[in-house]
Amino acid sequence: MSLSWGEGLRAVLRWRRSPGGMADNAKKTEARDRRVTDRPGMDRSAMDRSMGESPRRRPKISGLTLRILAINLFAVAIPLFGLLYMDRYQDSLIEAELEALTRQGSIFAKGVAALAVEPEFSEATQLSKELVRRMVRHASDQFGTRLRLFAPDGHLMADSNSFGRSGGVVQIRPLAPPRESDFDPGHWADMAYDLLVNWLPRRGDFPRYKETAAQRAEDYPEAVDALRGLRAQAVRTAPDGGLILTSAVPVRRYKQVLGALMLSVDGHEVDKAMRDVRFEILSVFAFVFAITILLSLYLAGTITRPVQRLAAAAERIRRDRTRETEIPSFEGRDDEIGDLARAMREMTEALWQRMDAIDRFAADVAHEIKNPLTSVRSAVETAARVQDPEKQKKLMAIVLDDVQRLDRLISDISEASRLDAELSRSGAETVDLAAILGILAEVYGAADNSHGVRVETAVNGSTDLQVRGSESRIVQVIRNLVANAITFSPEGGSVRLTAGADPVDGREVIITVEDDGPGIPENKLDAIFDRFYSERPTGEKFGTHSGLGLSISRQIVDASSGQLWAENRTGVDGSVIGARFVIRLPRVVN
Repeated sequence: MSLSWGEGLRAVLRWRRSPGGMADNAKKTEARDRRVTDRPGMDRSAMDRSMGESPRRRPKISGLTLRILAINLFAVAIPLFGLLYMDRYQDSLIEAELEALTRQGSIFAKGVAALAVEPEFSEATQLSKELVRRMVRHASDQFGTRLRLFAPDGHLMADSNSFGRSGGVVQIRPLAPPRESDFDPGHWADMAYDLLVNWLPRRGDFPRYKETAAQRAEDYPEAVDALRGLRAQAVRTAPDGGLILTSAVPVRRYKQVLGALMLSVDGHEVDKAMRDVRFEILSVFAFVFAITILLSLYLAGTITRPVQRLAAAAERIRRDRTRETEIPSFEGRDDEIGDLARAMREMTEALWQRMDAIDRFAADVAHEIKNPLTSVRSAVETAARVQDPEKQKKLMAIVLDDVQRLDRLISDISEASRLDAELSRSGAETVDLAAILGILAEVYGAADNSHGVRVETAVNGSTDLQVRGSESRIVQVIRNLVANAITFSPEGGSVRLTAGADPVDGREVIITVEDDGPGIPENKLDAIFDRFYSERPTGEKFGTHSGLGLSISRQIVDASSGQLWAENRTGVDGSVIGARFVIRLPRVVN
């Protein structure tokens, strides 16, 4: 959509040169499409796709929405895993449970030392095996823990999970609680929870619990420590993934260690407390998760839907190439989306204006070229019928003059058509106007002009006059204005070229070109910058100027974010004493 002036001109010239005009071009276009379609393995839809005419297919869920969801949910999930871990809270629960076991064991050990000793007053004091078994069984029912008592030599004297009968030893194992049905959602939820918890790295830090058929104190380091008169604790991992907490205390009578009492309990209380806390956290997380999803979708919708509407409108404009499709305005939004919509509307409007300008330029070019071509054709046709050599000579002079005019016109048109493309390709640079005026002063001081007009240059105030733009193009503007002023100046007059900072705030550089000519008609002060407009001095030969110089100059100044206008100089009595061209460019302040 961004066509240069040259492309518009070449399109018009191709249309003009074609014998059949637009009809011939239509035939060529149809033949080109037919050649493209006739390619092997390529249908019409493929051709449309190759030309970029097929509409883009967009996913049902935009990638931006997925990214917003992923980022927000990831931020929510990070503390979740931290809360599921809860290592310190678990350690505090384990420590509290072990301390409770140790207190129970100390109380029971004192009772055993007081009541289960035989003989009571003998030097070889030892525990009664039968009394110990009875006390262990009774205490186990009361405490809800497993009790084991090891003799000083390390053999197991009593175990609350077994008791002897005439037929042998009966082993007691607790049964799992019954389920209401085979399909129990709670059971499966518990299994999933256990798998998740067992996957956590903290459980791997505890040793595995192993129990042999013939248990001895040496199988349990805490029992060995208790036989040495110390209190010891241990935490192990059961085969089912749970915890087993163990506390061992010595059984003392006075200072004699009569055995080691070991209390064991599974960590269901710890697991239950952890489970309750985790479930509460998970319930809160589920609520936060749902709210996060809803808010993320709302946020994504406020961003993606307008962007998708803007993209769809831009695609329709590209595909349909009509002005009926408008960019959504989103006037009620004062955020970046509203700024984007306004920028796209302004850009689209600028593109349409550029296309209109290209169309007008092409029409103007066709009109301006047609006049000298008509004159040349008329002169050539007349010269073919005239036999008088003198008249033929005059007609050939006319032809030569029109050819020169046409050559000059085409050169200026080429310059104007390339200007947009060159300004877009060339980057802006810092231009020192004071240095440029110094060089121009030397150039105009050494050069003579046909009118005998002096060019005076001056810098008002500070010499720090730096602007952003193309140095060669800014010099071209100044020279165009000076040349125009010389043309309208009386013989022996002067043209004054001055530059200086804006006296108000110093944020702009003002360049003025003044002459002592007849001035500019008030109704033509802006029209002189139109393409192909020419207001020449009296007596100047027609066709010596194309009328593009001032138009090009304003185009260059506009591209440099500046302003260019013309005004008349007036005397004390209000009469016009000359013309003045003013250029304002943004100043670069160091």
